[in-house]
Amino acid sequence: MSVHVLVRDEVQFGFGLDAEVNAHLQRAASLVTSRAESLQALLAAKQASPEQLEVLVALYKFYFYQSDLEKAEQTVQQALACAARQGGFAVHWQELAEDASDWSDPRGPGRAYLYALKALAFIRLRQDRPAEARQVLDALQHLDPDDRVGADVIRDLQNGLQQEDEDGY
Repeated sequence: MSVHVLVRDEVQFGFGLDAEVNAHLQRAASLVTSRAESLQALLAAKQASPEQLEVLVALYKFYFYQSDLEKAEQTVQQALACAARQGGFAVHWQELAEDASDWSDPRGPGRAYLYALKALAFIRLRQDRPAEARQVLDALQHLDPDDRVGADVIRDLQNGLQQEDEDGY
């Protein structure tokens, strides 16, 4: 009789991560009740591999959930720049064409870029900058017309907030 492991104790942050980076990320995930220690582990992962997109994603999510929108935005900008370098395309989303990258590759830097753009749109909404959020969402729709990254969720949220404003709530 063979036994198959169906659930792992580890969080899957990505594929092919360096063992040291993965250890820091696993430590951060296990310390969710201790913000300071979790942040320390994330920063150690970033120091070990500053160009690792998975680390930047984990870090900007951490800052966002801590409501530190300034640091979340800074880290999203780092992730966008890093993904663009790795993918060989323009950093600025306003300059990108639909064929600038293989946006459909779930493991590629193009997809990481799209997810970071989605995060930027959400941050813009939280910063009460709806026009800027709409610009980012429009760029996402152009780059990802099939909405592989789920930007429509942010668009629906923005539309709901706009409707509330118009209704006077």
